[in-house]
Amino acid sequence: MAKIELIATATFGLEAVVKREIEKLGYRILRSEDAKITYLGDERAIVRSNLWLRSADRVLIKLGEFQAKSFEELFQQTKALDWEQWIPEDGKIVVTGTSVKSTLHSVPDCQAIVKKAIVEKMKETYACDWFPETGALYTVKVTLLKDRATITLDTTGPGLHKRGYRICDVAAPIKETLAAAMVQLSFWKEGRILADPFCGSGTIAIEAAMLAADIAPGLSRKFVSEEWSVIPKEIWKEERTAAYSAVKYDADIRILASDISSEAVEAARANAEEAGVDQYIEFAAAPVSAFTAPEEYGVIVANPPYGERIGEKDAIHRIYKDLRRFMTANPTWSLYLITSDKEFEGSFLDRPADRRRKLYNGRIETCYYQYYGTRPPKE
Repeated sequence: MAKIELIATATFGLEAVVKREIEKLGYRILRSEDAKITYLGDERAIVRSNLWLRSADRVLIKLGEFQAKSFEELFQQTKALDWEQWIPEDGKIVVTGTSVKSTLHSVPDCQAIVKKAIVEKMKETYACDWFPETGALYTVKVTLLKDRATITLDTTGPGLHKRGYRICDVAAPIKETLAAAMVQLSFWKEGRILADPFCGSGTIAIEAAMLAADIAPGLSRKFVSEEWSVIPKEIWKEERTAAYSAVKYDADIRILASDISSEAVEAARANAEEAGVDQYIEFAAAPVSAFTAPEEYGVIVANPPYGERIGEKDAIHRIYKDLRRFMTANPTWSLYLITSDKEFEGSFLDRPADRRRKLYNGRIETCYYQYYGTRPPKE
């Protein structure tokens, strides 16, 4: 198969992280835009991207892009695409859509037109008038932005944050993809200690362990494109085998995960066991005020409670005081913290954050504050 354009979608603010992940897999980036990275690949790239991308939301095949100010334009240009290259005669076709600042503003009508165009093309291709749609699922999305239509095919199915290890949950869990990005943005790595004193269901600690041990995040789940005949099952088998071989079982990983809630800690421990990384994480039920530095140099990556989720302001400010006390006493430690609290920076330390990044935790706008500790001396 010739090279195809793939799109990795991402939460706003994580585009640079996803771009680095794609480049690490060896693929050429074509464009980096708001919430999506476009790159070149092949069938194997579809498999590898789904298995390995930690911070992307899903992997799409870009089938076409064109101007569409009328339903006729949308119909004819959609029909002209190479649907037969991807969808077999028994394929189950579902069409979703969005429309922003476009003449064709009725999304249901656009979806119906796209579905009709695909069916008409398939009638010509397969010389039949009716399709059973009993086979694999093919979710097509029509995205209209300023009268420009982009037609994509979803290869992922349930979003990439669905790793498969979250068997126990707590209130307001952070998304696995966001947690993985937070760890990568902290530049923490194997051989150094990482702590999360607000671990909740353990997502940050688990994602950090999987990253350091080179465990592919998609290794324990299935993807919708695994059922597609166009991607040989042998490729899936080869890439999963390669992913299993890449795991570093002897990695030097030390992670501390604690929470004031003993129920949350038990949930985190169960999830870590399911993910196969519990041996790298030390769990404890304790408030942040009890947290002490076990080593001179370390990194805290945390998602503490904030107003929209849990806890009142007084309790949250007490948490800030405890963190400030720790950071003042341990200037060699670095802190990476996400919160929606606009007052955080002014009420936390006597100095501004070394870096800030606007991110979204679900629908909540947050800021990822980064405070760099003193670097350890070079060996």
